[in-house]
Amino acid sequence: MAITYKKAGVDISEIKKSQRAIGKLIESTHNLQKMAKMKHGFGHYAGIVEIPGGRLLATHTDGVGTKVIISNMLKKYDTIGIDCIAMNVNDIICIGATPISFVDYIAANKNDQKIFKQIVSGLVKGAKKSAMPIVGGETAIMPDLISGKGFGFDLAGMVVGMLSKKEMVLGDKIKPNDVIIGIQSSGLHSNGYSLARKALLSKYSVKDNIKGVGNLGNALLRPTEIYVKPVLEALKKM
Repeated sequence: MAITYKKAGVDISEIKKSQRAIGKLIESTHNLQKMAKMKHGFGHYAGIVEIPGGRLLATHTDGVGTKVIISNMLKKYDTIGIDCIAMNVNDIICIGATPISFVDYIAANKNDQKIFKQIVSGLVKGAKKSAMPIVGGETAIMPDLISGKGFGFDLAGMVVGMLSKKEMVLGDKIKPNDVIIGIQSSGLHSNGYSLARKALLSKYSVKDNIKGVGNLGNALLRPTEIYVKPVLEALKKM
C-alpha cells in the first residue's frame, strides 16, 4: 500500500485551503506602511517591498521541520543549523534577491549550552557559505510546550534579501521553449521528513546500512545544499 503525505499526517490539500484563508487576512496589512510599498506578497518564495531609493527588500522565514527528530535520534546537532540557513536562503534567491541578514529562533524544552553551541555552529557554517551575517536571534526555553524526556527543540529563521527591480524573478516571464537548468540535489534537504520517516523508519533503524545509501541516519541528516553563490552568479549572466 502506498504511503502518502495524508497518511503520514500531512494533508496538503487541506493545508492549501488554510493558506488561502490566511492569505486573505494578510492582504489587509499590505498598505499599512508608507515607507514600504508592497511589490509582491503572500504565496511566493518571499515577500517583496520597495523602500525609499527604489531598492527592494525581500523577506522569508522557514524552519527545518521534523528533520530535528533525526538530529535528536542521532544526538548530532552540528549540521541542523546549516539546514535552517539553507531553507531560507535557497528560497530567497529564487526571486533574485541576495541574502543580506539572518535571525534565528531556537525553542527547546531545556537549557543545554553544549547542544545550543552545536546548533549555532551549523548556523554559522551556513551563514559563511551564504556570505550573510547573522544579526540576532531568540532562544526560548519552554518545557511545558515542547515535550520529551531528553532534549526537544525546534529551529527556524528569517532572512532578509536585497535586489533591484531588474533583478526580480517571479516566473512571469517563463515561456515555451525556454531552457531549464537543473542543479543536482544533495538529498532530501529538509523537505518531506514526515513522509520519509514514516516510510523508512517503519522498516529500518537510523543505525542500519542500506545498499546504495550507506548509513540511513547519516543520509537523512545530510545537510541541505546551499545554492546562493552559483544561482546568483548564473542570474547575473542572464
